[in-house]
Amino acid sequence: MSLKGQKTTTTSMDWDDFKSLISKLERDGDYKFSLLISIGVFTGLRISDLLQLRFNQFVETEILTVTEIKTKKQRRIKINQDLKEIVARIKSKMNIVDTNQFIFINRYGTKPIDKSYVNVKLKEIFKKYNIVSPGGSHFFRKTLGNRVLRLNNYSAESITLLMFLFSHSSPALTKRYLGIREKEIHDVYDSVRL
Repeated sequence: MSLKGQKTTTTSMDWDDFKSLISKLERDGDYKFSLLISIGVFTGLRISDLLQLRFNQFVETEILTVTEIKTKKQRRIKINQDLKEIVARIKSKMNIVDTNQFIFINRYGTKPIDKSYVNVKLKEIFKKYNIVSPGGSHFFRKTLGNRVLRLNNYSAESITLLMFLFSHSSPALTKRYLGIREKEIHDVYDSVRL
């Protein structure tokens, strides 16, 4: 968590690093954070919305329905097949019986973990697995956004779709959020060749 007035930056994670990290976390039995990072990146939900999710929201459905805490808007998110498999596999490994429980429950089993704990734990995870830290939990959304942009060759259409997905007011805001303007400027320098 940053101090008041302090500027912090969060970047995205390389897609191969993301896949490697969630596999390592699952292998090492850190199921909660393997799921948190997976669901966060595949859905693009804010951390406050992620922490309210329950296992039953992923059972026998293709659509995850969430009312966003920040915007109060209802979002319907298609659950991609890879995410469905990850959730089902880890849910089984965790021996979850009560699918109505929060996915990211605290150690007392009473309520979800909190955002500050998530950010502290992410720092520990990045250090443990020798990953350059992309910042706090906001990297989930940025990783999704940058993956979509790369897969679609940074098209204007993909920026417009991400604008709606992130509930931004303009494509310019989405580009700034994802650091696209900086990338475009760097590309100009790269284009100058002998």
